[in-house]
Amino acid sequence: MLTKKLAQLKAIFGEMEQALIAYSGGVDSTLVAKVAYDVLGDRALAVTAVSPSLLPEELEDAKIQAATIGIRHQLVQTHEMENPNYTSNPVNRCYFCKSELHDTLKPLARKLGYPYVVDGVNADDLHDYRPGIQAAKERGARSPLAEVGMVKAEVRQLSLQLGLPWWDKPAQPCLSSRFPYGEEITVAKLQRVGRAEIYLRRLGFKNLRVRSEGDTARIELPPEHIKEFILTTDLQSIVSAFQEFGFIYVTLDLEGYRSGKLNQVLTRNEEEPLRWTVNPVLQEGFPL
Repeated sequence: MLTKKLAQLKAIFGEMEQALIAYSGGVDSTLVAKVAYDVLGDRALAVTAVSPSLLPEELEDAKIQAATIGIRHQLVQTHEMENPNYTSNPVNRCYFCKSELHDTLKPLARKLGYPYVVDGVNADDLHDYRPGIQAAKERGARSPLAEVGMVKAEVRQLSLQLGLPWWDKPAQPCLSSRFPYGEEITVAKLQRVGRAEIYLRRLGFKNLRVRSEGDTARIELPPEHIKEFILTTDLQSIVSAFQEFGFIYVTLDLEGYRSGKLNQVLTRNEEEPLRWTVNPVLQEGFPL
């Protein structure tokens, strides 16, 4: 099955002849970049958007991975932080993020002669709340992984088979996903969260989130790592470090890390499947 899907991916890129890849450095877009390069060579270009919502470490990883693959790599600046529709952090914040991304990439692709912009959306993403997917589709982007029905587990498996050393890299969505809907996002808050997560990673904890709610940092770790964290780390040193970053309170989420946890306050409008609102029982609501 995986061999068939890889062949389908190669066929898609073969038909494109040239492609610009929206490349974050995550496992999905990196696999897309790898297959695109294998098929198209220098007719494939990976482009990474640089903004305050991207961890500096993630940007360096993206550069290293692109160089390892061999694909040409270019950086562009995006300016979603200048859009109040984004910084006010509504439930469809990601729509405005991806709008900014693809409104930047599409003209670049046209200028450089690339007929297609592709991203790393996989088939699992289609079943989650991802308003950014709508923004990308509206701007003509294609999602080869989703087109062939490749789910996240298959992305990792194929990446391993192709010899990509980052096949098991933890998911790392943009830093804005660390804030509850409705809390304003600022560059200072993004930097505070970024420094906190880098600090914990340097202690050896890779798959984690630092959620920011006002002046409180809530650390999320996989449930099986919570006991180790409590017993083997200097908790007071962590508190002191986080306070230096700008937090006042530091907490540990006893439920543990779960992707998309902040979306649990959302409810779907059954009559309009693409419309979601904050459940007033769980959090004070506001309109989309």
